[in-house]
Amino acid sequence: MDARAGSPTSNEQPALIERARRISLLLARIGLGTVFIANGWEKFAMSGIGGTAAFFKSQGVPFPWVSALGIATLELAGGIALVLGLLLPVVGTLLTLDMLGAIVFVHGSKGFFIADDGVEFVLGLAAASLAIAFSGGGALAADNLWQGRRAKVVEHTSR
Repeated sequence: MDARAGSPTSNEQPALIERARRISLLLARIGLGTVFIANGWEKFAMSGIGGTAAFFKSQGVPFPWVSALGIATLELAGGIALVLGLLLPVVGTLLTLDMLGAIVFVHGSKGFFIADDGVEFVLGLAAASLAIAFSGGGALAADNLWQGRRAKVVEHTSR
């Protein structure tokens, strides 16, 4: 800290920003993952796969029963993976595609705003999923633990 200014020195700022970035990504993963867990759980436990499939059929989703089961599983397991920071590039990309499908089949024709069941919410989920997919996941991401171990193995074998 620069005692005169009462603010971090220029050498400390990147470390503070990096720490804030890692915590911000952790909180974003937890929040986004929780939304997907809730939506996946809803498709299994509240609407049921049959009810979800009937809704999908009414919206013109291909193979509605298979799609309902696949989407419910993706949202539930994908949400858990987001919270854990596990397989983020794969899971984030799949969840982005899931939300783009929701835009195409359900929300796209209803305008933008969530009050009209428009694309606003699912577009936000798609964008957040894509951002998390390639962010490194932040603090406590399981992917980072594996990458750290891999880097140590590569470093050790290159000696």
